[in-house]
Amino acid sequence: MNIYPQPTPSKAADQLIPFAATMMAQTTMNRKRILIVDDSAIILKTLSMKLKSSGYEVLTAPDGGTAVSLVRRERPDLILLDISFPPDVAHGGGVAWDGFLIMNWLRRMDEAKDIPIMIITGAEPDKFKERAIAAGAVGFFQKPINNEELLTSIRETIGEPSPEPPPAA
Repeated sequence: MNIYPQPTPSKAADQLIPFAATMMAQTTMNRKRILIVDDSAIILKTLSMKLKSSGYEVLTAPDGGTAVSLVRRERPDLILLDISFPPDVAHGGGVAWDGFLIMNWLRRMDEAKDIPIMIITGAEPDKFKERAIAAGAVGFFQKPINNEELLTSIRETIGEPSPEPPPAA
């Protein structure tokens, strides 16, 4: 026999828990998913943090093989893609994946042919910008990246409204 009274949840609390769970699920489901493909761990980390703080779900890939695999499995809403990658020595020293080869692969996949791709690169823009756009990129950003310009371009590309400016104090 229990001599201590057991707390009984209120009706409001019973309704609040499912409501909160539903809201969290909807928030996660409605978030746009962006894949960042870059061999630099620093770029992956800093850009991920910026995009997450702006409300995006972020996936990362350090190479082309991982990128193609992630696109098949996760179907991101947008891809941010570097152009230059080191030789693929970890996988037997085969053909080095560069951003153009990755774009070519993605454009041939049914799961990815309509996903917008933006180039983010430290390479010379005059050398690669025209080629990237001709290959199907919807944007081209030179590193170091202006985060506000990138976020504006991402929002426009995936059809999201700009955030409301904070009210004047």
